[in-house]
Amino acid sequence: MNLSDFDFELPERLIALRPAKPRPASRLLVVQNDVFEDQHFFDLPKYLRAGDRLVLNDTKVIPARISGMRRRFSDQGETFAKIDVTLLSLDGQGDWLALAKPGRRVKEGETIVFSPDLCAEVQSKGADGIKLRFSQSGPEFDAELSRLGEMPLPPYIASKRAADAQDIDDYQTVFAQHSGAVAAPTASLHFDQTVLDQLFQIGVTISKVTLHVGAGTFLPVKTDDVSAHKMHAEWGRIDDVAAAEIAQTKAAGGRIIPVGTTALRLLETAALKTGKIAPWAGETDIFIKPGFEFAVADGLITNFHLPKSTLMMLVSALLGTQQIKDIYAHAITQNYRFFSYGDSSLLLPDRS
Repeated sequence: MNLSDFDFELPERLIALRPAKPRPASRLLVVQNDVFEDQHFFDLPKYLRAGDRLVLNDTKVIPARISGMRRRFSDQGETFAKIDVTLLSLDGQGDWLALAKPGRRVKEGETIVFSPDLCAEVQSKGADGIKLRFSQSGPEFDAELSRLGEMPLPPYIASKRAADAQDIDDYQTVFAQHSGAVAAPTASLHFDQTVLDQLFQIGVTISKVTLHVGAGTFLPVKTDDVSAHKMHAEWGRIDDVAAAEIAQTKAAGGRIIPVGTTALRLLETAALKTGKIAPWAGETDIFIKPGFEFAVADGLITNFHLPKSTLMMLVSALLGTQQIKDIYAHAITQNYRFFSYGDSSLLLPDRS
């Protein structure tokens, strides 16, 4: 497979800079049995049935851009220098990988002071950034970061406008619970409580898993041979309850439909060794591309993705490269809005 197999021309006018309001007013392209139907997200309950289970990613986006002062001690005494930090990903030990600007003079062991109540020690420094250990964690860290930080909009939005107060709500799902993501699980941004209630009323059940989406989700693939691409790692967890619920639904013949590529990647990671869902926690760098055999997911709710991205490869693995090309050509012709704040699709492969 070559990178060019996953490329397409996208008119700039179709890149969404703001989401639809209200959330379920976004458009929904339903694909099943090789038929395309142009709907809206509030129509989703019409295409699901009793016994189906949606799997939601309940990660919470943090305001990951934060400024501080680099503090250093030398023979000349204590000195300070301004530094801007963008948090990238959280590891299982509670340390953050981050980018620092300017970062050239940052040294291991020194302290960055963000406020009287929050500082971080530089644990290590490498080609991917610096590793930070903050002085606070849990609710205290979240509260201080909320006070000091800015929401980390995707690069293709940030290059066109600055983050503002509206993004604090827009770039967060209505069921966000566990802080740690620096990018939203954007397929979930279309849900509001009304849609969730309607799904419950028709017998669609929901399980929640957590995958802290890192900034690496926006990294381009740079190798012509896509198999040579190395995925970024992200931390996730499927607890005992969610694993049991998903296994029970599969056993009963219900469909498992992840909401977003993040939830799908986590489910398939947990099933890699045995082919069956099981409780799981850790870092995943699973690369799903054409030829992958899905063990858990029976469909997918997802937005429209960047050309030549690993997410284009994932949806091509689910439906086939040619059908994804046809879907994206249809979406462009019908003026669907693309990327994080854009419209959505419900992809239901024919598994008969």
